[in-house]
Amino acid sequence: MRAILAVAALVAVLTPVSTATADPLYLTKEATFTTVANGWEKVDRYRDSTAGFVDEQYPPDGRGDQDGQRKTFFGGVARPSSSRFLLYSAPGWSTGAKTTPVLLVHGANDNPDRAWANPNESGGFGCGSMTCPSTGMMQHLRAQGHRVFAIGFAHKQGDNRQHAQQVGDAIAVIKSRLGVAKVDVVGWSKGMMSARMYVSSVRPAWGRVYAGDVRRLVTLGGPNGGYDYPFAHGWAHDFSIWPECGGKVNAPSPHTRMTCYGQYTYHPELSITPTAGWDAYPGQRQMLKRWDGVYGVNTSTQDWYTTYYGGQGVYTAGPGIQAAVDAGSLIAAIQGSPTPSAVPVYLLAGGAANIAGIWNETRGPSDGVVFIASALDTTGVTTVGATTTVSSANHLQLGWASATMSQVATWLS
Repeated sequence: MRAILAVAALVAVLTPVSTATADPLYLTKEATFTTVANGWEKVDRYRDSTAGFVDEQYPPDGRGDQDGQRKTFFGGVARPSSSRFLLYSAPGWSTGAKTTPVLLVHGANDNPDRAWANPNESGGFGCGSMTCPSTGMMQHLRAQGHRVFAIGFAHKQGDNRQHAQQVGDAIAVIKSRLGVAKVDVVGWSKGMMSARMYVSSVRPAWGRVYAGDVRRLVTLGGPNGGYDYPFAHGWAHDFSIWPECGGKVNAPSPHTRMTCYGQYTYHPELSITPTAGWDAYPGQRQMLKRWDGVYGVNTSTQDWYTTYYGGQGVYTAGPGIQAAVDAGSLIAAIQGSPTPSAVPVYLLAGGAANIAGIWNETRGPSDGVVFIASALDTTGVTTVGATTTVSSANHLQLGWASATMSQVATWLS
């Protein structure tokens, strides 16, 4: 009997004790899907019942609607409530050898599939190149032994304050599921905003403060110092947006009026600045900061002055960048809210302004959209883990370029 008890005691010592707990009471898991494309193992849909979440406006022509499997995951709803989010789990989410799991946070007008698992989901040019690979950061980190998760937002251009709360929600779920204390977070482009805002407690009045549960924060092409691309290159940018000119892209315009094929048209619902009761792109406005004092303004484009500074141009009219900044940029708030000293922040910039199919940012060194100086801006970062530039990658390649994936894996190891 004593021998049996001794063996049992030894087994108890050698067997890891699970510390998994229940999800926070304010989170409701509404559905789980196990037939998932692009290599993911499962997707869970959650709702945050915290009072304060506001359902945001969607562009009325459907360009911002959920599509593909994401619509199914959101219960067949094309315009889901902003209180809902998706949590994607990669194969090996519970068996990977690495101690700290990883949460991937995608950028504007994107989703966890195209961003992290299948850059070719949108076909050629959708990943910043003429041809796109079918695997990305998720598969690379998984192969390194990481337990990988990704968040999917209801609103593709939504308020970063609400998204930041949901980044915290996703981390809380991962912690409860795996019984871990901390999670590594990788934020790409606009995803940097919500990830960094979470750890710095930049939040709405009703929001929760940072829970001390991020080990390392990695930003990829994040506008840490803001960006002014929509206003600096508005004329070329608008042709991909304005419907009368053939535009369909789910991105905001610096203008409210534009002439297309001789027709002077009005689209306040597509403006980056709240206009006529419309505000469908709050997340983009929150990333704005003027760079004309550093790199000037692109004077070679039509209506360059009125686009950037506001007013009526020959073909366009708009309020200008300062009105948009005043209407809700969060860059100053983020930089004025230091990241916790216990969270090292790693900043990566792309250095190739060669995104296929769009007008690239060429006023200064950039990844085609965000200046390198902005992506590597450490203002408000208390503990800088490292900074680097991947000179061969443009903004849309940062989630799958081999050099980027290798660097992220190194930083997380």
